[in-house]
Amino acid sequence: MLDDLIPLPARSAKPRTTGLTHVLDGGLGPAEVESLMASASSHIDVVRLGWGSALVTDDLAEKLAIYARHDVPVMLGGTLTELAWRHGRLDALADWIEKLGLDRVEVSSGTIAIPAEEKARIVAKLAARFTVYAEVGEKATDSIMAPYVWVEEIRAMLDAGAELVVCEGRAGGTAGLHRTTTETRTGLVEEIAHVFDTAQLVFETPRDDQQTWFIQRFGADVNLGNVPPQSVISLASLRLGLRSDTLEHFHGS
Repeated sequence: MLDDLIPLPARSAKPRTTGLTHVLDGGLGPAEVESLMASASSHIDVVRLGWGSALVTDDLAEKLAIYARHDVPVMLGGTLTELAWRHGRLDALADWIEKLGLDRVEVSSGTIAIPAEEKARIVAKLAARFTVYAEVGEKATDSIMAPYVWVEEIRAMLDAGAELVVCEGRAGGTAGLHRTTTETRTGLVEEIAHVFDTAQLVFETPRDDQQTWFIQRFGADVNLGNVPPQSVISLASLRLGLRSDTLEHFHGS
């Protein structure tokens, strides 16, 4: 729309394979989903229903139908996968996900300490039926995982069949990729990006300042996750230099 007025950075169009915006739905009602889709569906590539919230969402089918009508894929939170594993119900969960009409699943181990080999086995098993997003990184704010461990785990998840690896940042941006102060661990990110193509990764960045750093470092088409619904338009603006935080980066003289 604005291309005829202002030259904008190159930005991939849906269905995207890079520049993904991965939104966290922590309990939106159908009316809120309708509103979000009306204003921002072209900027949303996947929605995750946070944690195990799908099990307590009364209007789940209605919400999923709205997302589907706008061609926005949905997946359930990785916490639910962890819980199903603990109770020996992974097959039942996979069957339910298919029954819901979903084609992706998240595999994480941030709450339940699933052994690395077992997590890789889960990824491989689910990859036969779904597109798998495998999460890597610590959720606990008092735990710092060394960069080489991140690299080893990311490689293991990709080798097991994960389509994308989600680099943990938590909903508040205070763990994993980020310090408790919300400052991004830039050295860690650089080590990860030195080893892997960032197109294989989704960086969880719920905060504007975190999103800004990743866009300035890796460009408009970096994959960003844990994006709050109310920040989707803001992030789309950041990606195109339509906010002061990235304007000079993309439109400097």
